[in-house]
Amino acid sequence: MRTIISFAALFLSVILLQLSTGGVGPLDAISGLTLNFTTGQIGLLGSAHFVGFFVGCWWAPRLMGSVGHSRAFAVCTALGAMGLLGHTLTDNAYIWAALRIASGACVAGCYTVIEAWLNAKVTNETRGRAMGTYRIVDMGASLCAQLIIAVLPPASYVSYNLLAILCCAALLPLTLTRASQPETPDAPRLRPKLAWNSSPLAVAGVVVAALSSASFRMVGPVYGQEVGLGVDQIAFFLASFVLGGALAQYPMGWLADKYDRRWVLIWLSVAAVLSCGVTMAAGNTGTVGVMLAACLFGFTTFPIFSVSSAHANDFATTEQRVELSAALMFWYALGAIASPYVSSTLIQSFGPGALFAFVALGHVFLIIFGLARMRSRPTPEERTSYVYSPRTSFTIGRLLKRSREER
Repeated sequence: MRTIISFAALFLSVILLQLSTGGVGPLDAISGLTLNFTTGQIGLLGSAHFVGFFVGCWWAPRLMGSVGHSRAFAVCTALGAMGLLGHTLTDNAYIWAALRIASGACVAGCYTVIEAWLNAKVTNETRGRAMGTYRIVDMGASLCAQLIIAVLPPASYVSYNLLAILCCAALLPLTLTRASQPETPDAPRLRPKLAWNSSPLAVAGVVVAALSSASFRMVGPVYGQEVGLGVDQIAFFLASFVLGGALAQYPMGWLADKYDRRWVLIWLSVAAVLSCGVTMAAGNTGTVGVMLAACLFGFTTFPIFSVSSAHANDFATTEQRVELSAALMFWYALGAIASPYVSSTLIQSFGPGALFAFVALGHVFLIIFGLARMRSRPTPEERTSYVYSPRTSFTIGRLLKRSREER
């Protein structure tokens, strides 16, 4: 309890930030449908978010080094609030896409500050409890962010202002805390080739994870409307995906620590292909069937990033782990930038089922590539621990480094 209280300001900021920035994606998609945006334009909004996310991941550590943790956090939340409020001034899809770049940079920048602060304050004795609480807070707030759109009217001045208020409120806990700011760590070098040299399969895994998650979360509302879901039902549809991913973490972690992680990735992708088929078939089975299919889809696709990250770390040295984490995030961001626009274009051309056909095709590639990679080298005798890896910032590797090595 003392650990939780000591980090209460950080965790409260995470909750408010997630409720704000986590809600804008599905709200934008539903608002775009209301304003008669094309499906491709709605996908462009999701891709723009991840462009901002990538920029924020690279820029935030340097900003934090220049002005400190609290001021960097304030700058990033200001960007997020401006991005949200700008939606109320126009209904032009391309201006909204530019505003989503600001929202994406806000997410990456704020998480960079929070994770750097958390890493500096934890000790060996409190690390496990602090990280466990952080994961629960992050996952729980992400789940609530999907549900919040059930009560927010689309394309509404009130809705975007409410999200902007939550974004501004995230400033208060962290900037008013009496805890002294930690020293600013050096920004990790961004070396994408390091991830490929460590494990080409892990790089393929995080790209496919981005293809699955970013497509579903940014374009899923379009699919939901096409199969007849109402706005409140779309909120539960997206929340079911997050819930499935949360439920998968423990069993998938147990499997990844017990068996060859390449086989775990391959069988997860087999299950993901099957879940794509189930989700496509569930479109005609009613609301309950659609929700259960989304939960299954999250269960099979959400852990792929963490399993891939654990597999890459098995081939890295202790000194490489922080930069390896940043490199994997780079590859994830590239996949997340491309996939919403591609999947939305496919839906526009071939119908709602094309979303899951696109995701299934990505997992078929991962299965084939994983089988090919198993011939290239054996599994290392000593492996790192499986750790749930949030896709939040380039600096998350510092928080997870010790946890991976405790086996």
